[in-house]
Amino acid sequence: MANSLHVKKGDRVKVIAGKDKGLVGDIIEVLPEQGRVIVEGVNVVKKHTPDRSAQTGSKDKGGIITTEAPIDASNVQLVVKVDGKEVVTRVGYERREVTKRRPDGTEYAATRSVRIARKTGKEI
Repeated sequence: MANSLHVKKGDRVKVIAGKDKGLVGDIIEVLPEQGRVIVEGVNVVKKHTPDRSAQTGSKDKGGIITTEAPIDASNVQLVVKVDGKEVVTRVGYERREVTKRRPDGTEYAATRSVRIARKTGKEI
């Protein structure tokens, strides 16, 4: 599996497959080595945890905890704002010319990769 994904933490995405298809949310965490992402309010699971406060002396009360589980990154599509409306789009990459500065103060021309929205052609 590749270690880079088309989405990043903080991106707004729409789920395009699975039990939560159609839901829109922000990415909380990205797991690139597994190719998965955790989206706010999507794939919500209940986890039963025992009361460990007596053994460890901590404040872990236990009970039923509701949390988001990871979903595959291929099941989400990026959402961008166009004229006040949210539109799903694919992600493209472009090389752009930039001016970089060395520690000694001299400048040089280089290129960097930027993400662009395929529908609008604008930088994300």
